[in-house]
Amino acid sequence: MKTPARTNDFVIKIATVNGTGSASANSLLMKAIFRMGVPVVGKNFFPSNIQGLPTWYEIRVTRDRYKARSGQVNLMVAMNAETYATDLAEVESGGYFLYDSTWPRNSQLARDDVTVIGIPFSQMCNESFADPRARILMKNIGYLGALVALLDIDVEVIHGLLAEIFADKKNLVEANLQAIDLGHRYAREHFDCPLPMRIEPMSATDDHIMIDGNTAAALGCLYSGATVASWYPITPSTSLMDAFKSFCATYRRKEASGRNRYCIIQSEDELAAIGMVLGASWNGARAFTATSGPGLSLMSEFLGFGYYAEIPAVVFDVQRVGPSTGMPTRTQQADVLSAVYASHGDTKHVVLFPADPEECFYFAVRAFDLADRLQTPVIVLSDLDIGMNDWMCPVLKWDDAYRPDRGKVLTSEQLGERPTFSRYLDEDGDGIAYRTYPGQDSRGAYFVRGSGHNRHGLYTEDAAEYREVLDRLLRKLETARQLVPVPIIEREAKINNAIVAFGSSDGAVRESIDRLAERGVPLNYMRVRAFPFDDAVREFLAAHETVFVVEQNRDAQLKALLVSEAEASAERLVSILHYDGLPIDCRCIVDAISARLERGIAA
Repeated sequence: MKTPARTNDFVIKIATVNGTGSASANSLLMKAIFRMGVPVVGKNFFPSNIQGLPTWYEIRVTRDRYKARSGQVNLMVAMNAETYATDLAEVESGGYFLYDSTWPRNSQLARDDVTVIGIPFSQMCNESFADPRARILMKNIGYLGALVALLDIDVEVIHGLLAEIFADKKNLVEANLQAIDLGHRYAREHFDCPLPMRIEPMSATDDHIMIDGNTAAALGCLYSGATVASWYPITPSTSLMDAFKSFCATYRRKEASGRNRYCIIQSEDELAAIGMVLGASWNGARAFTATSGPGLSLMSEFLGFGYYAEIPAVVFDVQRVGPSTGMPTRTQQADVLSAVYASHGDTKHVVLFPADPEECFYFAVRAFDLADRLQTPVIVLSDLDIGMNDWMCPVLKWDDAYRPDRGKVLTSEQLGERPTFSRYLDEDGDGIAYRTYPGQDSRGAYFVRGSGHNRHGLYTEDAAEYREVLDRLLRKLETARQLVPVPIIEREAKINNAIVAFGSSDGAVRESIDRLAERGVPLNYMRVRAFPFDDAVREFLAAHETVFVVEQNRDAQLKALLVSEAEASAERLVSILHYDGLPIDCRCIVDAISARLERGIAA
């Protein structure tokens, strides 16, 4: 069948086996397209075991700069015979199926509306490379070479990337170039190249980078002045700590002595990790931990201690699928209520919701400033999609005039000007008391209390004194409402219906708004970026007849929070829920809103 031409607007999905080295080839492909000036989105779907199970990598080439998955596949590169049937079924009508034809499987590839391209990658690599491991690895580079020819990718860009990656390993450059040439030459000799689906150079990636959210967050921690980190390894947050360690080894080491100016501790469990962070923060360091849902559950008692004892701390929760162990290598937004209400008793935490790696960088800095100023734990709620996938983001910028906001910390001189020091006294009416660093001065605080205490920091079980402290903590939350990142609102007064979302759902929501607008369905949009909600959130919700709340969990956790904490009318909020573990795309949003409108809600 004749395939319509597609330029810079299609999806490539690569099916391989975990542990075969395909990640390098996939990364090279995406970076090459990016360097040709064409926007790309990369999504990695991998198993939670070490080796042997199916894995997929999806690259969306998107001239319109959409950030989410499209929900379709135009070219499937099938390198895992076990998944041929499901891989072929995913290809859109008019698409392509590229496979290793060393072992012909014509009976499995019967679809009249899909063009099958067979290239004997294994045979070519077996004939060209002697080492068994090299044969496996180079087979992946071979399909990269074929894609370079089929998609009209600039081969010189690939060569340049290889020279950068293996600058100190000339033999690897030569082997990779040989494998690329094998696939490239075979494709050009046996098929019409390029396909109707091709890459054409643009300039849409100028002043942009490709980066994952965990790396960006680690960089933000470095720039914010963090010097202490403690964590227990857990997918998908471990790479955040790996990146921070790498940055510190380069930039937090005294040149003269070679001594480190940082402390990173792999603790025995998550309880110890958050305990160490609170101890370091109480002593004046900027300290943080990174975890995921199971770890956050274990940390909840210590987070309540930090809230009540009023100790700064930063926690990065890179969400994954739950409950329990769940699916460690799949994504979700299901820790919202766990984060906001972590711990028992009347506890509410400041929570930030970054939407992409760019915000992971800037929100990391913001989190430390908020934690110090408010003297409380701050949780940054990312997810696996943001944290471990590559995103195209504007070049990160830094203001060299930045100085950390350490909040209300009294110096020895200031202590000397006071007749007494009361640790939990609200002198300014904002709910935030003044503090001191332990050991700084004998007139300041030298211990901390997580049990009942009064304004002076003394133990108490007096009802009035306990209530005074708890009411002050609520005033502090009101102060936080004015300090956290404000929501992003795109609104026209004449539009009655709207969408609300947070975090990594943003890309799919924005694309959905475009698709619905093409159908004559206009919608306003608000992306919530923090809790506690500010007045703009309440006003936006009250101004619309129907508000579609998009989130990646089963139990509508953001909706519940909007009803309980932003006084939203539950009758006006309509949930659109996605919770299969894969990153959300626009189809479920468009379909749900279209169906709802067809049932009688006016646009």
